[in-house]
Amino acid sequence: MTYIINTLTYLFEYTIKLMPQVIEGLGVTLQLFALTLLFAIPLGIVIALGRLSHFKILNKLTSAYILILRGTPLLLQIVFVFFGLPMIGITFDRFPAALVAFSLNYAAYFAEIFRAGIASIDKGQYEGAEVLGLSPQETFSRIIFPQAFKRVLPPVGNEIVTLVKDTALVYILGLDELLKVGKIACNRDASLLPLVIIAIVYLLLTGVLSKIMAIIETRYTYYQ
Repeated sequence: MTYIINTLTYLFEYTIKLMPQVIEGLGVTLQLFALTLLFAIPLGIVIALGRLSHFKILNKLTSAYILILRGTPLLLQIVFVFFGLPMIGITFDRFPAALVAFSLNYAAYFAEIFRAGIASIDKGQYEGAEVLGLSPQETFSRIIFPQAFKRVLPPVGNEIVTLVKDTALVYILGLDELLKVGKIACNRDASLLPLVIIAIVYLLLTGVLSKIMAIIETRYTYYQ
């Protein structure tokens, strides 16, 4: 019994000691996560509309963009943005480089998700809107997109959860995000406990995000 109490006391004290570093790393992770969503989702919608466009050049360009960004590893894209672009005179600091790579990569995935959602809407919806005298812009914003948005919420939620975990890839750039904090503490203290704590933090993040997405999906059930 004494051993268990001492072990629990040690775990608690160690966690409290490590928490300032974890919070600092969590701040970087959440900042990258939030800014990526802020840029990637609108960009993804624009690219999705380009994929659905009857303008062939725009359709081909957006299709090529999606193929390249989805067909190559995100880690490779991060390396290319930070280490490769300076060769042609385009230089980014570490965090902006990570943000650019993440935003471009996830925009491609969101684009395909939104494209599928928009394409799934019955053509009769467009015809009905035209009969009512709605403009193409009004038809899309008031009728098509709200229905498509409801349909794509589950895959969008999956990508959002994946994004939280993918932020660990910026470790390669030396940013002090969660994984780097855990790795440094692991090497310093010769213990796997820091990585366990980091894993728990990631689990809490994904759990909270999954719950938020479930609430949002419930609120959009009136479109079914």
